[in-house]
Amino acid sequence: MNKSKKGVFDRTIPYNDLPELPIADEIIDKDILLQWGLSSRALAALNKNIMRIPNPLMLVNTISLQEAQSSTAIENIFTTEDELYKAISDQTKEELANPATKEVLRYREALWGGYGALQKKKTFDKSVAVKIFQQIKNTRQGIRSPQSQVVIKRGQSEFRAGEIIYTPPRGAGIIEKKIDNLFAFLNQEKGLDPLLKMVIAHYQFEAIHPFIDGNGRTGRILNLLYLVDQKLLTHPVLYLSKYIIHHKDDYYYHLAGVTQRGMWKPWILFMLKAVEGTAEQSNQKIDEILAQMAITYQYANAKIKWYSYELNQALFSQPYIKQKLVGEITGAKSRTTLTKYMLQLTELGILSSQTDGREVYYINNDLIRILEG
Repeated sequence: MNKSKKGVFDRTIPYNDLPELPIADEIIDKDILLQWGLSSRALAALNKNIMRIPNPLMLVNTISLQEAQSSTAIENIFTTEDELYKAISDQTKEELANPATKEVLRYREALWGGYGALQKKKTFDKSVAVKIFQQIKNTRQGIRSPQSQVVIKRGQSEFRAGEIIYTPPRGAGIIEKKIDNLFAFLNQEKGLDPLLKMVIAHYQFEAIHPFIDGNGRTGRILNLLYLVDQKLLTHPVLYLSKYIIHHKDDYYYHLAGVTQRGMWKPWILFMLKAVEGTAEQSNQKIDEILAQMAITYQYANAKIKWYSYELNQALFSQPYIKQKLVGEITGAKSRTTLTKYMLQLTELGILSSQTDGREVYYINNDLIRILEG
């Protein structure tokens, strides 16, 4: 047991007594069911709204970028929007990006890689988690070894920085057994609704802490992919990481509450409210982007004969655009014609230009305003 002589949870002892899932039936009371109803309705509305998007993958790509940035920021890995937008618009810039930007980009790649694998494999199991972790950390490692002395400490900006706040399970076969139980719980056809399972499993995954590093980011991607796997979302667009950043203290407080005192109800309610609030915010962003796309197309198409619906979609696929992309869509082969096109787009205020050394980037300021609002 993780108890000291005084009966207090001992944070320095591996939590090998972490109870397996499912949790006790009586924990799911009327308060939780009421919030589950609100969260489920908000999630269903978001999924319906995604279907309004002409090309969901293209537009959802912009939202996933914000999720990637926020999720890595939770781990105190920060990059500026400018660095990030330049990297995704230019493959050479991506290769030369700073370490923090590369971390964000790997998160997004892991999210979409996991989504693609799920569409092909149709099986949600621990191999999905391992592949996500490997892509996030750019490694071939898998589940951490039994002898790894992994502990979780307070951050450098916190009071008592470096103090151990939790020691995850450790030992031969222990982590594997608990991970197998976690995925068996998620894949059980009967029992709790998938949204409740996701909330419960997120705590369990964080408590097991199966990898040397990157567990938080891996767990947040698994949340999205599980909702997709269970047909609650068609695309991984729920923007949970931003909510967690804004309520970071509560997030960690409720995680610790389950570990140290078995306080499941506050954790479940917190995460369900996160789903509800995030779904509503994501809905709003989709509405704003679609409205701005329509207005921009109407305005530009009336002014520029060569401005097409396909080009309009591309300009909203990412905040920073390279001239080459416009040339590929419009078929403009000469540099003179393409330069003329870009000048027209900037003169009309559809894009603005920014020079970085020899590189020129064209910026969709309306899209950035919506994404960062």
